[in-house]
Amino acid sequence: MIQLNNIGLHFGERTLLSGVTFMLNRKERAGLVGKNGAGKSTLFRIISQQQSADEGTVEHPKHFSMGFLKQDLHFDGNHTVMEETKTCFSEVGHIEKEIQEVTAELAERTDFDSASYMELVEELTDLNARLDLLAPGKIDAQCERILKGLGFKEEDFIKKVSQFSGGWQMRIELAKLLLTQPDLLLLDEPTNHLDIESIIWLEEYLGSYPGIVLLISHDKQFLNNVCNRIFELEWGKLTAYSGNYDKYIVEKEQQREILSSAYVNQQKMIAEKERTISRFMAKATKTSMAQSMQKQLDKIERIEIPEFDTKAFKLRFPEAPRTGRVVLEVKGVSKSFGPKLVLKDVNFIVEKGEKIAFVGQNGMGKTTMAKIITAQLQADGGSLQFGSNVALGYYAQNQSELIDVRKTVLEVMEDQAPSEQRTNIRNILGSFLFSGEDVDKKVSVLSGGERARLAMACMILRPSNLIIMDEPTNHLDIQSKEVLKQALTDYEGTLIIVSHDREFLQGLSTKVYEFTNHTVKEYLGDINYFLEKKKMADMREIDTRKDKNVGVNAQPAEVKADHEEIKKARRRMQYVERDIEKLETDIAELTAQLNDPAIYQTDKVIAVNRSLLEKQEKLNALMEEWENLVGIIG
Repeated sequence: MIQLNNIGLHFGERTLLSGVTFMLNRKERAGLVGKNGAGKSTLFRIISQQQSADEGTVEHPKHFSMGFLKQDLHFDGNHTVMEETKTCFSEVGHIEKEIQEVTAELAERTDFDSASYMELVEELTDLNARLDLLAPGKIDAQCERILKGLGFKEEDFIKKVSQFSGGWQMRIELAKLLLTQPDLLLLDEPTNHLDIESIIWLEEYLGSYPGIVLLISHDKQFLNNVCNRIFELEWGKLTAYSGNYDKYIVEKEQQREILSSAYVNQQKMIAEKERTISRFMAKATKTSMAQSMQKQLDKIERIEIPEFDTKAFKLRFPEAPRTGRVVLEVKGVSKSFGPKLVLKDVNFIVEKGEKIAFVGQNGMGKTTMAKIITAQLQADGGSLQFGSNVALGYYAQNQSELIDVRKTVLEVMEDQAPSEQRTNIRNILGSFLFSGEDVDKKVSVLSGGERARLAMACMILRPSNLIIMDEPTNHLDIQSKEVLKQALTDYEGTLIIVSHDREFLQGLSTKVYEFTNHTVKEYLGDINYFLEKKKMADMREIDTRKDKNVGVNAQPAEVKADHEEIKKARRRMQYVERDIEKLETDIAELTAQLNDPAIYQTDKVIAVNRSLLEKQEKLNALMEEWENLVGIIG
């Protein structure tokens, strides 16, 4: 159990939190919602004792553990994924030492009936329960289960952490947090770096979590599937609602209607009494009665309609310069990363004014294609041909993370602004809710949503007629998503957007490109048309349902391998790739020996040449097996 009592926090004259009070018990899963900047992450830091409140207390039992998903990561780059994950179990040693100390003290005590003795017994019970949760004898199996659930493959376990992007490193941090199983799990936007399959796994995991879960999320479906309580932060005040997000919306609207009706009725009653008092005061014989009625009226507790936070950032993309009919033509584009083929002979045409959605499973090449178009990546084959007068704008999946955190909001904008926009910077920032002293804040203190808004403010400094946005709704609150969607709907240029958010894409996209089996399939309709054709209920099925055919030209009899076959193939691939790497090293060494003229003066040349041929044959066989495994895994 954890309880917050009248938590308050002030910054000068601004009140961020006021009288925040709530209690959570074991197995409760609560969502904390509110606009970006409402104080949600700050409240998390207060709960986790990373920041002090000006007023109030945070109460919890002794030996109560809390886990907080950090946003600033510090890994040992030489650690493998598995080694780094196991570092979370350092607590096991500390607990075991505490158990030994408490056990030794109990052995020496004779005051069995004293309160202090019973406290020690209770402490030992808690420590043993905590150790049992961590299950030190099953560490490898636990790590494997959590890492796989978060999207890692077995072959990833032996790779260096430094080989993975920031998003995947965040998954490692989340895995470490889940493995420690704290009494209170604090998750700040845990789905931002996860694909749909991993999100669904996390939902199921949290559904049976034995402790308390308190999470911040702007993903309505995630909140619906995980939470049984919702806390809303608005104007520094916290309001509790029972049920999931949908129930919270309904209950909130009902409360507003009830309060509004009660307010109207009370105002009518007050107005009638005031008219009566006014009439009575005009008559000498009724003055005392009027005074009595006034005293009664003054004692009435007035109903107040709370001020709802309706502030929203304003976004309007600059007028797009005119282009020709064809904005972009992609011809035969292919891309591999080492042995992994991502795109093969991709062809499509983007025409003026189209709003195209890139959809498909994670890893199918959506972001890769976006990066090739924006020259972030070089294609292995094929070509791109832009139409006349194309001005490109790009919002990357991690755009907000690319901003220099050492600079202020104003400095970031000044660095990005062309000369003709420099006098307009403060007006633009004001429309993105950065006004007054806000523009002098360091980027490092901004919330994820505030950084996302700043990144978008930078993007509109230069007019563009082809905008590419990769998962732009990450970090944005629900209201901000709606503002962005409306701005993109009104945008007169051409749009390519990568997103898993069906609600966001509805009414926005006019054409859908599905990335599957290394290529692209076109659907001449909106996202609802695409889902109807695919016979899918929502976007989640894209990431969780594999195509029935193994390849583009597969025959009807060729069906996808079942789950068990895929697991076996992944395990086998780990060893195949390891053997391939060793053989390539051996072949390089043998080739170097044969390139040395001195070897031909000895009798070693025949043996070396025979060994080289044998290893080359083995390598060819393994490469063929690797390709077959790739076909099974998909």
